[in-house]
Parts: sequence; structure tokens; C-alpha cells
Amino acid sequence: MALEIVPDPIEPGWPDAGARPVTFLVDVSSNLERHLLLDWICRERPPGSGYRLVDLPPSRRHRLRRKGVSPELQIALEEDGEALLAPLRVAWLAPAKDGRRAAGLLDLLLHGDPRDPSWLRQQWIVRRHPDRVTVIAGEPAPVAEVRARWIAARTRSADDPSGFAEFVAFQGSLALERSERRIRGNRYKVPRFVAEDLLSRTSFRLGLLRLAERSGQSPEEAVRLAARYLKEIAATHSTFVIDLTAALIRVLYTQGYAARIHYDRAELRRLAELGQHHSLVFLPSHKSNLDHLVLMYVLYDNGLPPNHTAGGDNMNFFPAGPLLRRAGVFFIRRTFKDNEPYKFVLKRYVDYLLAKRFSLEWFMEGGRSRSGKLRAPKFGMLAYVADSVRRGSAEDAILIPVSIAYDQVLDIGSYTAEAKGGAKERESFSWIVRTIRTLRRRYGGIHLRFGDTLSLAEEMKALPPASGGMPEEGLAIQKLAFEVALRINRATPITPISLVTLALLGARDRALTVEETMGALQHFLDYVADRNLPVSQRLSLDTPETVEGALEALRENGVVSRFSAGPETVYSIEPEQHLAAAFYRNTIIHFFINGAIAELALLAAAGADGDREAAFWDEVMELRDLLKFEFFFPEKDEFRTEIEGEILYHRDDWRLVMGRGRDDVLDLVRAFDPYRAHWVLRPFLEAYRVVADALESLDYRLDVDEKTFLAGCMGLGKQYRLQHRIQSDESVSTILFGTALRLAGNRGLLMGGGLERLEERRRFAAEIRRVIRHIDGIEALAAARRAGLEA
Repeated sequence: MALEIVPDPIEPGWPDAGARPVTFLVDVSSNLERHLLLDWICRERPPGSGYRLVDLPPSRRHRLRRKGVSPELQIALEEDGEALLAPLRVAWLAPAKDGRRAAGLLDLLLHGDPRDPSWLRQQWIVRRHPDRVTVIAGEPAPVAEVRARWIAARTRSADDPSGFAEFVAFQGSLALERSERRIRGNRYKVPRFVAEDLLSRTSFRLGLLRLAERSGQSPEEAVRLAARYLKEIAATHSTFVIDLTAALIRVLYTQGYAARIHYDRAELRRLAELGQHHSLVFLPSHKSNLDHLVLMYVLYDNGLPPNHTAGGDNMNFFPAGPLLRRAGVFFIRRTFKDNEPYKFVLKRYVDYLLAKRFSLEWFMEGGRSRSGKLRAPKFGMLAYVADSVRRGSAEDAILIPVSIAYDQVLDIGSYTAEAKGGAKERESFSWIVRTIRTLRRRYGGIHLRFGDTLSLAEEMKALPPASGGMPEEGLAIQKLAFEVALRINRATPITPISLVTLALLGARDRALTVEETMGALQHFLDYVADRNLPVSQRLSLDTPETVEGALEALRENGVVSRFSAGPETVYSIEPEQHLAAAFYRNTIIHFFINGAIAELALLAAAGADGDREAAFWDEVMELRDLLKFEFFFPEKDEFRTEIEGEILYHRDDWRLVMGRGRDDVLDLVRAFDPYRAHWVLRPFLEAYRVVADALESLDYRLDVDEKTFLAGCMGLGKQYRLQHRIQSDESVSTILFGTALRLAGNRGLLMGGGLERLEERRRFAAEIRRVIRHIDGIEALAAARRAGLEA
């Protein structure tokens, strides 16, 4: 991992003032810094040049809070109307190590921020390490030019009510920040004066005034409330915390993930170039509590600015909350639907970040996936960003789908507990400690991939015009979110662990030797290679050693057991660990869903009368509708093309075959290798069966109480599994039951009604059973193939 190389600065010379006197706008935090600046002036000052020193409001030691300007600055601007204004500051550098200036974790913990040392530390650095001290200058400008910019800014927008002296101080501080960032690198590009800027803008205050009139508040109360909300929401970046967090992340993840983070540096360079001209919006998958830290570290390691990451206020607890806020997280309440002032402040904060081209990040899924698949997206933040582009607050925003995949995740124990009906563990300091302790185990590697980007401005052209506000769940925003999810899935790499769990789960209760596991994997490896699917850097499962390595990695974390007391060593899923194994399989299941649907639809068409091709496509679309809350599908035309591509992979004359007899269509089904419907879809459809049967048994006249109903489904599912009425252990899952219940709700089956409601529930249950019978048929073909009896 190589940090961005930033060359050491060269001290500036005396500003080219011509005959003008120079007014240095100095930013100092100690007497020593003032002395160093005076020394520089004495060295660089040409003979006869006039100058004046005026203090800017302190920035670094006071965390860039905008203070009132000094009377000396106001006097200087009045007296020296022809002067050249030149911002000046002392910059402190990190220690040089291996040709780079970067502070290590120990340095940060012992001495604090090397770029913002205390006055005592400054004395020591000057005496012992003078190479770590330099003078930097902001871009100079004549007073008349700055005054013209101030007037133009006030004419263009009424958003800045500050006087000229305040404007000069603000611009001087920003100029110094830009100069110092050139020394530090883009990883420290963070906003300054956010609260002050927003609260002073006339448009912001007018919006608050309108809200106050509607709610009966006084304008002063509205401003105070907005200031409180802004403080509650906004990130407050600290360069020290950015360095400290990156160092901590490196120490922590290299314990549990010694195989490191794998990604393409060329992709990062491309994104950095995009970020020069557009706001970037990173939309990562969410499978672990480490996701944000992983992406944050990779951006830091490649010199990209930190993202402003939307986080739930459940993470805003001590000490995590203050640390995360200073590392770039802004916290949002879980619910604020009816809080108009809060929504107003949040929208304007997002507007501000986009307008200034700061990067955003959030998890569209709203929470970590407990099943391994992407969760259904939430649309609120995406709607806010789209609304900002629509209103012209930002010219564009580039949406970046991000897949973060793990060989194994450290959260897997809590996920399986929740899937079995356990309560979600509440975030707290003790929870953090337990999470860190789990990193003592080995979890393999982390794989970061970036999907194809989308220009939000281009996508917005297809959106309907806004009417009375931005609906959070408008159809267009939903389609955009689903497209991002599709691109995340397409970028997700297939890992050895995901394929090995696929083979073990497909074997059901039967243990496999290493050689049998290799045999079960071979057809999948061929398919992955032929279809050019994305893979991790180390997808090599064609030797006993690599397969055994993956099996042993799973065994080390309690997912797989090994039996070695017989002539052959065999591996199987540990009891009670089928949901854990299913998590890893489900991370790649989307690559095989189309083939599974094609198998089932062909089997259904074989038994149809009349136009079998029409029956095939009808069944394809019915399955798509049945599974629409479980998987992400493209638009219907694109989906049909993908399904046809799956069949063409096995038989290029399939359309001719569909016009022949039943046996010919069954031969077409037999051309599929490997079969996949039984292991891809059985767990989901059997969970749906439990829900459908439970619905059918309820009093159809009453509405369904979802919490009570799901608890009953857990009991019914366990009973069905004991009776072997369902075959898949991972089907007994509150997560899958919840998705099935969502589908039933979408079909209006959760509301009480008359006899027609009973019939609708019966038809729903019959539909599920019919699909499961087709899955049984595919599994029978797979078993016959293994036994050599398929013909």
C-alpha cells in the first residue's frame, strides 16, 4: 500500500507588488510562528519595500471557526486602498519516512497532529527538525481586485451579508487552506466554515423564515433550531483524525484480513480525475461494519479526499460518534418524515457539499445485508441528491457503484443469530471492543470493485418534472437505485469461499472429500470463465491444495467441520451454520439466477399445450414477478435478452426446439450444465411456502399482524424442516420470511377481507408449490446426471 507522494514545498519569495505596499494577512497560533514569519520577511524583503502585518482570525488552533475580524484589518483596508494583500502562514510537516511525509500511529498517539503541533512541540521541531517547518503564502491580490470580487459576489447573490473586512479575512483563510493542501495532498480536501456559510446565506434564512411562518415560530427560534440541527448533522473533519483513523484502520484490518485489500489503482486514478470536475457519490454495498472503513482507507491511501458519509444516528455514541464525525461521517436521524425544519437543513447541507464538489457516500441498503445479497435500497438520500441537481444547486453528480466483498466477514455470527429470530445487537462501546476482538481470527482478503458510473444529470433528463416537492420513492428514483444495485452486483467478484460454500450447500447433508468438492466446482468454474464473470485475484480452485485451503479457512471460523477418522477426510457444513454458508453463497447468487429461471421456465413449457415458446416467456415473467423483492432484475426487454443469452450458452437452436414436442424441450433442459435452480431458488421458494401456508391457515377476515405472524413462521418453518416438508435449512430465516411477507403485502394478501381474500391466499400458496415441484424436477435431473442415469 503506497501513500500518495507529495513533494516538499519550496518557500515562496516576496510577492510581486510593484510599487504597492504589501499587507500580509498572517495566520498565527503562537509567538514562535509570528517570529518565524518575521524572519522570513526580513530574509525576503527587497530594499525599500513597505509592508504591514495584520492578523487573520486564528484558524487551525480554533478549528477554523470564523471569528470577528480585528480592527487592524479594517483600518489597513481603509488606509492602504492600493496595497497588495498577501496571506501568510507557517506550515508544519509530518516526519519524512522512506521519501514520504506521513505520521505513523505511534507518532500520532504520542505527539498528536504533526501538522498542528502545540507551542511547546513547535519549539522542539524548530530546534531538532527544521526541515519540518516552512512558510506558505496564499495567492496575493490588490485590495481593489478583492473589493471588486466582494461587490460582484453581493450582486450575484444575496447569500453573503458579510462586510468587506470579513470577506477579506475569509478569502485569505481559504487561500492559505488551498496552498497548504497542495503540500499535504488532496486527501485533506475538506470543507471549512460550513455552519457559518449556510447560516449566513440569505436564501437559507428566507427558507427558514417561510418555515417559521407556517409553524408559528419566531424567526429567531427558527434560526436557533436550524443551527442546532446543523450541528447535529454536519461532519467536522479533522486532519489529525483523518490520519489517526487511517492508521488505526491499517492496524486493525491487517490483523483479521492479512491478505489485504485488493483493488485496481487505475480505477482510483480515473475516479480522482472525475472528482476534479464533478461531485462524486460513492454507493457501496453493505455487508460488514468494516465497509466504510475499507473504502475510507483506500481513498486515503491513494490521495483522494475523504467522503462525506451519511450514517445513522445509532452510531453517534461515545467514543465512536465524535471520531467518525471528525473523519467525515454526518449523522442522520432514522426517522424525520414530519420534521420539516430538519429536512430543510439536511437538504441545504447536501446542496452545499455538492455545489463545492465534495464527495458523498452512503449505503443505499440502509443497513448491513444479513443474507449476503443486496438489500432493497432506500431512496431518501438519492432523492435529495437528484433534487439538488434538478434545482441547479449542483451541475452534476457522478454515481459510483461500489462492491466490497470479503472472503469471510467478521459479522457472520450476529447475522445468523438475527436470521434465526434473535434481536439485533445494539451499537455501543462494548460492542466495538467485541468487534475488534473478533479480528484476532483470520478472514482472508477484502475485494473492492467499482461498477460503471452514472451521470446523475444525464439520468435526470428522463425523470418527470418535480411537482410540489421531491417524492422520496418516485418511480424514476427507484429505477435509478435499482440500476445502481445491478451495477454493484455485476462488479462483485466471485471468490473461492463463495464457490466452495455453493458446492457444500448443494450436497445437502452429504459430506464431500476435497476431490468431490473439486468435481462439484468444475462446471461452475468453466461457466465463470466462459461468461467472463468477475473474479477475485485468487480464484484458483483447480488443485486439491487450493480447494483444501478454502475448506480449512471456513473450518477455522466454525462454518465447516472436518472428519478425518476414516480412510478419507471429508468436509460438511457445521450444524446450525447453514445460514452462515448461505451468506457467502448468496454474495454471488445473482450471477446464476437467470439460468435458474430459464431452467424452470423450460420445464414448465415442456408440459404446456399449444405455443411452448409463448408459455416459456409467460413463465419467465411470472417468476420474475414472484422474485422481484428478492433479486434485482433489469428492465423487461433487457431481462429477456439476458434469459435468451443463458439458453444460447447451452443450445443455439433453442427456438427451433421450442416448436417441437415435449421430449425435445426436455432435451433442451438437459443441455444445461450445471443445473442450478435447485440450489439457487429452493431456499427462497421454500421460505415463501412457509409464509404462504401460514397465510392460508389464518382467519382471512382479519388483517395480519406482521410481528406476530413472522414469529409463527419461524415455528412453522422449523416444524416443516423436521418433517422434511422443506429440504433447505437456510429456508428457516426471518430475513427470507420477511421478503415473502413483503411480496404478499404487495399482492394485497395481508389485509382482511371476504372469501375472495381466502381464494387469493390459496392461489398464492398454489403458485409457490407449483414452482417448488418444478425445482424438484430439476433436482431429479441433477441427481440422475450424477448417477449417470440422465438418459
